[in-house]
Amino acid sequence: MVQGIIGKKIGMTQVFLENGEVAAVTAIEAGPCFVTQVKNENKDGYNAIQLGFGKVSHLNSPQSGHLKGIEEVRYLHEFKTDDVSSHQRGQQMDVGFLKKGDLVNVSGFSKGKGFAGVVKRYHFAGGPKTHGQSDRHRAPGSIGATTSPGRVFKGKRMAGHMGQRKVTVHNVEVIEADSNRSLLLLKGAVPGANKGLLVIEKVEEV
Repeated sequence: MVQGIIGKKIGMTQVFLENGEVAAVTAIEAGPCFVTQVKNENKDGYNAIQLGFGKVSHLNSPQSGHLKGIEEVRYLHEFKTDDVSSHQRGQQMDVGFLKKGDLVNVSGFSKGKGFAGVVKRYHFAGGPKTHGQSDRHRAPGSIGATTSPGRVFKGKRMAGHMGQRKVTVHNVEVIEADSNRSLLLLKGAVPGANKGLLVIEKVEEV
């Protein structure tokens, strides 16, 4: 059985644990998802289940053909699994495979910050604030020598686009998994803004 689901971040709140402690949790609308494609090793070279999530108002022709006869969904994501025999196209999936105390890996896109300088992006200290340095407060400083090597090395920390990258947090504890309400509460924070798309995969027990 596939051990993953697609969801949407609702926001953060807090709950009281059984020992009386207060825990910050992230609420996620996890599912319901629908199996849109079953891939097997004989035909596709590997075993995987493709899940769809979210409502959509319009589909183009290729999308309509791919989802013909099943729920029309907005987002698709593939989960590799060893056993695909228990799944069939059109089947509905929920968070029933998770229970309190399980650990999951959560993937999403971090908040976009736009174009940012090195102070905000990499926490540079900036230039001197005295001795006539009136325009060096947030500058990166030297980025390389002239004659040798005569260029700027790849990967040099400089100003540029910040955020809006795929981020995965590992071993996040499940506080509550409610299949009836498609609600998942995870301990702590997860990547992305509210209403952002998330992929949740259960960590296999060793």
